[in-house]
Amino acid sequence: MSGESEVRITPDEEFSTLSLETDGTGEAEDEEIKSSYKPPPEKTIEEILAADQEDESLRKYKEALLGQEGLEAVVVCPCDPRKVLVKKLALCVPGRDDLELHLHGPLSELKKQVFVIKEGVQYRIRIDFVVQREIVHGLKYVQKTYRMGVPVDKMTHMVGSYPPKIEIQSYTTPPEDAPSGMLARGSYSVNSLFTDDDKNIHLEWEWCFEIKKDWKD
Repeated sequence: MSGESEVRITPDEEFSTLSLETDGTGEAEDEEIKSSYKPPPEKTIEEILAADQEDESLRKYKEALLGQEGLEAVVVCPCDPRKVLVKKLALCVPGRDDLELHLHGPLSELKKQVFVIKEGVQYRIRIDFVVQREIVHGLKYVQKTYRMGVPVDKMTHMVGSYPPKIEIQSYTTPPEDAPSGMLARGSYSVNSLFTDDDKNIHLEWEWCFEIKKDWKD
């Protein structure tokens, strides 16, 4: 599945990759990343459609933006009260099949599936998710990487705001370069978090990868 761009309700800015700094206590990496971005007030679909009804062009624009599904209650999984259901993480390298983690099973099993990454290659992370019930504002993907328990990197990306849809929606990060060199080779653990401006934790999971000299080394 490719990470095609989706129509978003608000144009949110994107965070660049950040290097993780710590004061030695492990607390620094947990601080809120500050930005000038101000999240919009949370509104239901009914409230959004009810506003500015006297402006027909704006009303039609909002209806077109939301689509027919957005005008009705979209509930993909009635037994799950969450607005965002994170389905899959994929590590995408040009010219190779995507390495995928399915996130709808036991999360404790994910560490058993270790991604092997060739040193120095360029890759992207794709997150596949479903939005149901209401529009979600300011989705964020936060990824912290550790080696032997020591934090070595952190990246935070503003994913955006999305309407409810039956189909899976996707976000793909900008390209990153895997570390290279003898000292960089080895095993890494990753803590991933899919959250939003209201600090709702839609999913948090841990996974692992190993940097090697070659794909089959």
